[in-house]
Amino acid sequence: MALCLNANTAYKDFQMLRHDRYFVDKTAIIEKVSERIKTKNRFLCITKPRRFGKTSVLNMLGAYYGKTYPSEDLFAGLDISRSASYRKHLNGYNLISFSMNDLPGRKNTYQDYIGRFEKNMRNDIVQAYPELANREIDSLPDLLTATGDEFIFIIDEWDYLFSHDIYRENQGDFLEFLRDLLKDRAYVALVYMTSVLPIKKYSTGSALNMFKEYTMLRDPYFEEYFGFTEGEVEALCRRQSRLTLDEISEWYNGYSTGDGRRLYNPRSVVCALEDGCCQSSRTGRMDEVLFFLKYNIGQVRDDVVKMVNHMPIGIEIYCRPPGFTLVSSGKYLTGGLQSGCTANLASAQYEQGIRSRTGKSRQQEGNICSHGNLWPAILS
Repeated sequence: MALCLNANTAYKDFQMLRHDRYFVDKTAIIEKVSERIKTKNRFLCITKPRRFGKTSVLNMLGAYYGKTYPSEDLFAGLDISRSASYRKHLNGYNLISFSMNDLPGRKNTYQDYIGRFEKNMRNDIVQAYPELANREIDSLPDLLTATGDEFIFIIDEWDYLFSHDIYRENQGDFLEFLRDLLKDRAYVALVYMTSVLPIKKYSTGSALNMFKEYTMLRDPYFEEYFGFTEGEVEALCRRQSRLTLDEISEWYNGYSTGDGRRLYNPRSVVCALEDGCCQSSRTGRMDEVLFFLKYNIGQVRDDVVKMVNHMPIGIEIYCRPPGFTLVSSGKYLTGGLQSGCTANLASAQYEQGIRSRTGKSRQQEGNICSHGNLWPAILS
């Protein structure tokens, strides 16, 4: 059974999602992604907080584009099925998929980690293209080129090594692995990859500069497809009788799109609806935020105490332009967080999905939600 090339993982995962009680149709994003296929803009990186639907969309794309497992029945009646380009791309591509959080078992060196991906991909390629089995082709890119075909890549959690701070001495090697595999390769029809941390925080050179990155701070194009809109949450509430939209909103509506529409964390909403109650939930690591709280830099801990007591504070968050990691008080901060400014904390919170923004301009004022899933978890 294939593990990377035309594997059934994305199909199976989307099949389960499709039949879930609280499934929300986000398939309209497929039409927008398809516009990038075989163009200079075919490299997409979706950088969003954890539990915000990145992997669900990734599996949906894999089920739609992959040629091995017919999926027309899964998409019947969904938004994408009404698109003029629906059948043009449906099950039309070789799909290479892998998740970078898949660590080796007993052996646990970087060479074991990356060697496993290379071995699995090589074995799958030779199995699909037996005429290449006896050819001496050393590199994986050369092997893919020798197939004469084009491939769509879906890569989940590309930043896992960085976000979990493992194989630190080999992180540069990993960036080079991705660059060599993907950059300027004619066999790449599309790359869709997900992350929690911004590319620019770790790839400061040209290794991954071919990617267009869409973040919580900067995404005028795909933002409605990650997170639940208020209309979607209202529709989900009608599928059960224990919680109302008002109750859900009080806990989980800490986000908004650039044009002011409310966004909800999907995981928090679905868990609340399944359990019939709203409660605190930890959605990811908050190391950078905890650093500021621990040392009370810029008196941010004092501000947190005010917010826990429902006393609002105002902080301006600026969108970061290409090439910079964070922007604070009109000054560009590169290479991660720098101490001494409350807005740095705000930027870290927003990147990790625990701060809201309001208003319609690209220079947004952030309001920190003091309910449920944020401060009790941080302060515990």
